[in-house]
Amino acid sequence: MTVEQKKRVEDIVNEKIAAKLPMNNVVMPRAEAEKTGARHFFGEKYGEQISIYFIGNDLASAYSKEFCGGPHIKNTSELAGPEGKWKFKIAKEEAVSAGVRRIKAVLN
Repeated sequence: MTVEQKKRVEDIVNEKIAAKLPMNNVVMPRAEAEKTGARHFFGEKYGEQISIYFIGNDLASAYSKEFCGGPHIKNTSELAGPEGKWKFKIAKEEAVSAGVRRIKAVLN
């Protein structure tokens, strides 16, 4: 990633934190869950009932959604820390495989 691309990712994440978006959950049959476009990994084993966690007010317009066992926050604003001053910052970026990048980030 270029310096500009990293900065843009940081800006997007920090905008979503500042937007104070709610974290929500719906449970539905696997076939229906796959149709939502929620991100999931095909190598993972999922049961017939799927929990989809999403950031936003509803599943259709969610900013982010994925098959998941559960979130660690109830609202993106929690990521800003107890005083509301933490910022998302990319600490490291690397190649995982052809065309796939991994970032490691911190909140401070």
